[in-house]
Amino acid sequence: MTVQTRDVAGPAAPFLRRSDSDLHAIRNALPPEDVADFDQEFRTVMAEATSAMDLTVVAAFIGKWRRVAWSAGEPDGHRAMLDRARRLLAGEDVPTTPGCRPGRR
Repeated sequence: MTVQTRDVAGPAAPFLRRSDSDLHAIRNALPPEDVADFDQEFRTVMAEATSAMDLTVVAAFIGKWRRVAWSAGEPDGHRAMLDRARRLLAGEDVPTTPGCRPGRR
């Protein structure tokens, strides 16, 4: 399997071109309000991985925070998405747009 990256313009572009899982790059691309959560979860995940001798939780952690960092490359859109999610979870009637068309991945 070959990892392919796409050339993207904008504030997150240097991060998006990276195909590795550099934790410093991920952390640096996060909005300031997410850094403490990243740090705390990192410590928890590393302790769990050490105890279980299983890196599956580390891979999931990296994947999750890479997606957050990618989304945060557009800070206003990222915060708007989080607000819509919060409102949906609270049961509010919020207009939404599908993330992908049915039948496509």
